[in-house]
Amino acid sequence: MSARQQVTELLSSADVEVGGERPWDPQVYDERLYQRVLAEGTLGAGEAYMDGWWDTERLDELFFRMLRASLNRKVRTPAMLGRVLLSWLGNEQSRWRSRRVAEQHYNLSNRLYEAMLGPTMQYTCAYYGPDGADAPLDEAQRAKLELIARKLHLEPGMRVLELGGGFGELARFLAAEHGCEVTSYNISSEQVEYARGLCEGLPVDVRQQDYREAANDCRQYDRVLSVGLMEHVGPKNFRAFFELARARLKPGGLALVHTIGGNISHGGTDRWIAKYIFPGGVIPAEAQLTRAKEGLFVLEDWHNFGPDYDRTLMGWYDNFVAAWPDLQQSEGLDERFYRMWRYYLLSCAGAFRARHLNLWQLVLSHGDLPRYVSVR
Repeated sequence: MSARQQVTELLSSADVEVGGERPWDPQVYDERLYQRVLAEGTLGAGEAYMDGWWDTERLDELFFRMLRASLNRKVRTPAMLGRVLLSWLGNEQSRWRSRRVAEQHYNLSNRLYEAMLGPTMQYTCAYYGPDGADAPLDEAQRAKLELIARKLHLEPGMRVLELGGGFGELARFLAAEHGCEVTSYNISSEQVEYARGLCEGLPVDVRQQDYREAANDCRQYDRVLSVGLMEHVGPKNFRAFFELARARLKPGGLALVHTIGGNISHGGTDRWIAKYIFPGGVIPAEAQLTRAKEGLFVLEDWHNFGPDYDRTLMGWYDNFVAAWPDLQQSEGLDERFYRMWRYYLLSCAGAFRARHLNLWQLVLSHGDLPRYVSVR
């Protein structure tokens, strides 16, 4: 069977037709694509898209169908198996390796992120509520911030430790609107500079340091939170992460972890995403997190609102496309970057739509609370 026949048969099982007329059907412009996909898997498919070898009107719908049919598990290449072996033998999220994602991804132009994310500058999943309200992206992002505050049962004067601070909006929100004192760790120089400007005049200490440096902080905090960091911590460091959080959390305190989650344990993330978007990233599975926190924390609440990430990513995509002409000129970005960024946002949207990925918020305590009141 030829490479073309193998690929087209796989896609057909996901209700995808090469050269078809539906919005998600791929159009192939270079016949070398089929062999490249079989040899290199998702990395080859993604790079071929960046090279213009194929296209489709609705990348998000294509990925939704492929992942719903579990096609990602049906193509295995030697490089994929080698990546899993490397993850078992090494620590891809060591301190020096963790800098790669900041340098390659988070230190990109702030103008790009301002255009894509909107005024809240939230680069994590928005919250549309239990009824899936048809709210604008910015409103849903503010609802996420409020949700976090409610889950942590904040009171004025509380000291909060934030591990992985992003662009600083959460720290600003907790300080300005809830009267908290915040210490925030972040390794991205661009994000730290932005966050310091945003939080100027507030009781917020933004530190350009790896989250692990918080282990050297002798203070304890009323609340510890991590939003969008766990995907960069790595399975070999999950236990140490929870040990750090426990050591920094006061008796009677609460910790919150906001993270993308997978349905199965992976040795690493998708190879294309790992090379072009999030080097060293690993999506945790339920069992990995529960094992890592065992004996350290009581799990007070576990909330999954993964479908909201689909809507969040589509909102970011719409913002990005609308701003592209200006970004292309002002930031010197080329067509290859456009295709890379489009592939990133829409493939991830399809993954959440297929429930291949989830979004979890975990609330943890020392187990010394008489009762925890769960909120949504």
